[in-house]
Amino acid sequence: MLLSGGAAFAQTQVKGVVVSDEDGQPVIGATVRVVGTNVGAVTDMNGNFNITCPQGKNTLNIAYVGMEPIEVSARSNMRIVLKNNSENLDEIVVVAYGTSKKGTFTGSAGVMKADKLELRQVSEVSNALAGAVAGVQVQSNNGQPGSKATIRVRGVGSINAGKDPLYVIDGIPMPNDADLSSINPADIETMTVLKDAASTALYGARGANGIILITTKKARSGKAVVTVDAKWGSNSREISNYDVLRSPQEYLEYEYAAMYNGATSNLGYSPEKAWRWVNKNITTNSNGGSGYQVYQVPEGEYLFGTDGKLNPNATLGYKDEATNRYYTPDNWEKEMFKPTLRQEYNATISGSNDVNNFYISAGFLDDGGLISGSGFKRTSLRLKDEYKVNDWMKVGANVAYTYAKSFYPDEQTAKNSASSGNAFAIANWMAPIYPMYVRDANGDIIYNNGRATYDYGTADDGTRDRSFMSISNPAGQLKYDKTEYLMDILNGNWFIDITPIDGLSLKAQWAMNVDNTKKNMLQNAYMGQFASMGGGAGQYHTRSYGFDQQYIANYVRTFNNKHNIDVTLGYDGYKYKYDYLSAYGTSLYNPESYFVSNTVAQWAIEGYQDNYSTEGYFARVNYSYEDKYIGNIAVRRDASSRFAKDNRWGTFWSGSAAWIVTKEDFMKDLTWLNLLKVKASFGQQGNDDVDNYYAYLDQFKMTGDATGMADGTLYYKGNPDLTWEKQTAFNVGFDFGMFDNKFTGSVEYFSRKSSDMLYYKPIAGSLGYTKMPMNIGSMTNSGVEFDLAYNILHTKDITWDVNLNATFIKNKINELHPDLKGKLIDSPYIYEEGYSMYRMFIPEWAGVDPDNGDALWYYNATDENGKVTREKTNDYTIAALTSNRIATEDFMPTVYGGFGTTVKAYGVDFSIQASYQLGGTIYDNGYARLMHAGYNSDAGTNWHKDIRNAWTTPGQITDVPRLNSLSDNANYASATSTRFLTSSDYLSINNITIGYTLPKQIVNKLGLTKLRVYFAGDNLAVFSARKGLDPRQSYTTATSGTYSAIRTLSGGVSLAF
Repeated sequence: MLLSGGAAFAQTQVKGVVVSDEDGQPVIGATVRVVGTNVGAVTDMNGNFNITCPQGKNTLNIAYVGMEPIEVSARSNMRIVLKNNSENLDEIVVVAYGTSKKGTFTGSAGVMKADKLELRQVSEVSNALAGAVAGVQVQSNNGQPGSKATIRVRGVGSINAGKDPLYVIDGIPMPNDADLSSINPADIETMTVLKDAASTALYGARGANGIILITTKKARSGKAVVTVDAKWGSNSREISNYDVLRSPQEYLEYEYAAMYNGATSNLGYSPEKAWRWVNKNITTNSNGGSGYQVYQVPEGEYLFGTDGKLNPNATLGYKDEATNRYYTPDNWEKEMFKPTLRQEYNATISGSNDVNNFYISAGFLDDGGLISGSGFKRTSLRLKDEYKVNDWMKVGANVAYTYAKSFYPDEQTAKNSASSGNAFAIANWMAPIYPMYVRDANGDIIYNNGRATYDYGTADDGTRDRSFMSISNPAGQLKYDKTEYLMDILNGNWFIDITPIDGLSLKAQWAMNVDNTKKNMLQNAYMGQFASMGGGAGQYHTRSYGFDQQYIANYVRTFNNKHNIDVTLGYDGYKYKYDYLSAYGTSLYNPESYFVSNTVAQWAIEGYQDNYSTEGYFARVNYSYEDKYIGNIAVRRDASSRFAKDNRWGTFWSGSAAWIVTKEDFMKDLTWLNLLKVKASFGQQGNDDVDNYYAYLDQFKMTGDATGMADGTLYYKGNPDLTWEKQTAFNVGFDFGMFDNKFTGSVEYFSRKSSDMLYYKPIAGSLGYTKMPMNIGSMTNSGVEFDLAYNILHTKDITWDVNLNATFIKNKINELHPDLKGKLIDSPYIYEEGYSMYRMFIPEWAGVDPDNGDALWYYNATDENGKVTREKTNDYTIAALTSNRIATEDFMPTVYGGFGTTVKAYGVDFSIQASYQLGGTIYDNGYARLMHAGYNSDAGTNWHKDIRNAWTTPGQITDVPRLNSLSDNANYASATSTRFLTSSDYLSINNITIGYTLPKQIVNKLGLTKLRVYFAGDNLAVFSARKGLDPRQSYTTATSGTYSAIRTLSGGVSLAF
């Protein structure tokens, strides 16, 4: 801190300027207060302030977020320099039902601030956490704009119960199915991830899987400030196809090889007879043929020569005289995936004074999808106001409304990866010989009433019967089928805060969340699988309503300037209601109308309501001595409607402590060590998130016939003894700052043990049901986290910092139901005591027989003495027997995390942020599908280029079996086995941003306080074990049928005045 000025005086008007030590630039919005009075001021756009000091009061306190607050004597013509403090112990951290000073916080939390969040171009905020916070794993299993990421905080605490963290927005818990895409990321000030029991215990019923606290922005400066940000860019596919065959000739030559091998080996044909047989059948949809002829050959010549190569006289493009059609391949990937526009606009106006703080924002986002009929549009409004009625009462409101329209075609997710309508899967699987469109004899696409006609491979419209996924064309389906979601979402909370005596706060807060979502679905009547039914229409309406009420008393007192006590008592009651109503019909009267009243046949109607509620009483006591020795105790008594009355209540608690070692006298000589805080916590949280709101009840579904008669069918077997899943968590670590806080960070060890796990125990089907929810078993997640930051360079004009976080984690199942005898096989997975829950139980690959090219697997062979050895077999059905399969190693990565760097120099800023994962394994299902051996049922399915290594000659050493369209061995070549286990290591470049902030001298002349132009790229690249593989999908399995993450390239401008 530097201070200059003239002589002090008793009572007068004081003027001055506040600047930053980083660059000497004015600090806008710093608060300047006369100590011991209510007199205050805020610095203007030039950092200037003007304040009158009452007589006898001449000490000023100057503070600004992220900088060291200082107290100085008032002087004339003051110039005050605030020093940046990245480890400011007085910085406020958002915690459960309140805030805490960073220095006295005893729990474990990671914070992502607005300056980092604003770099990311995301339509749903959870996606921005990738690589940003230690202990947080973000699984991107759906790239559809507006979709929610899968978040795991310090692993997974349950096998069957809910695993998602609780989202809390401005102190209000949200429902599990809350649509976070309704939140404009530009409105967010911080996202705080609470990770240990000390941080989460007060949320009781819903805090076991971690908590993500979202705090929205409010005004910082006294004068009203207007900000505008606009960006324009394009979206494209980040994860491309696997490295598949793209040449029609090459594909057909491998198909020829498979059929030829089948004819010679399985049918016993001579080479000449096999050659003729293949030429006859390869363009049919039987015996391994693909069903289409796309090459024209001279009359009297064969498509293939005796050497298995395509006739050199063949030309691509075939005119079928009999049907008057022309067949030529299309590039399905290029046709279905095209760049789209992304545009976003945000504006805010905010301001504050001694009695009022207001923030108003408006935003619009148009986020184009990767495929036709896909995208997300959002219009958002927020009004936030806090008003100081008098010295002892403050009231406030925070209301946000969002209207969103999501174009989200069905079947584009991982669970639908085998669907014929999944564009991402079909783009990989479709052989490069198939047309996408129907063409006339001249090769022109046929249009019907202005609509392009798509080839569904069904012999309709004179086309061929396609061997691969007949009645399928996702391009046509995406073009003419329509699915849209219309969302009206209102979030609001209101509070009154009374301070009857010094240090005591009584706060009441009420909040609601209303989500009205309508889904309209149109299945076209022109072509495809619904054409024969005259098309179909569906309307689906959901309405969720959540209401939360909180009553909190907080007392803060300091005794003798040493003993600090902070006591919180409270009640939190939450109610949630979900209504569902749907109708569907076929045979459209108007082929363009979504409405079910527009259908005349096969009506189906469904409706139901779910209700859920919790209530809890909680208390927390924080104590610190000289802000050096800190202790925290918290307890919550919680009830959940998911359990029967006798089991609804649970008690959850935590205790924690911290010691700021660097405040000890014996540490003062260690000037290089600025901060060392040791902390530990222990406690227990609860989880009630079994996947049924009435899991304690037997549930029946009414099934009727055409006469209207109905009977009750048991579809869910309840358990009245079901109760809380409990998670006991231990955390110990230290925070540090070194070398004038150039090097800062934290290191923590954690252990999270789940007991009374909620999971479904398999039941013999003879009882009328196959599973039942129970509280049995326990599991532990434990590991170490590192969160490090280093300021490499810090001068007036240049700053450069780097950051790295890493999480090492292990998972272990401790106990299962006694009836399971330590092992539960849920094919293809296995859950076994003493091992990780992330293992598969599958046949073991043994390679390729060099003599005949057969695929081989291991099985257990027993000799006459009872000795068991692992032997090889070419019969997959033997290897797939439970007694012969093996449990894989743990799939979980050894370490995951993120890193980044930011450089600022002379107005230019550059940043890069990345995430990574090392040491794990994943089953590459997408690759497996492309490594079939040409069996008849796989005809027309494309190959990965690795098929070039297929066995062809006795004695050949390879790991790719012989191609054969008729062999049983070939039928199982790509079946589930250890053959397709792959490294899950990856490096993801999440964001690169470069910007330029114009000098204030220029900006001020324009009537602005800030003007910045920038270019940003999100989801730029993923480096993994092979092209097309995205290990971010899950811990265990990757598929080609997942909606790809979106790469966004944008330019924008940000200004303030």
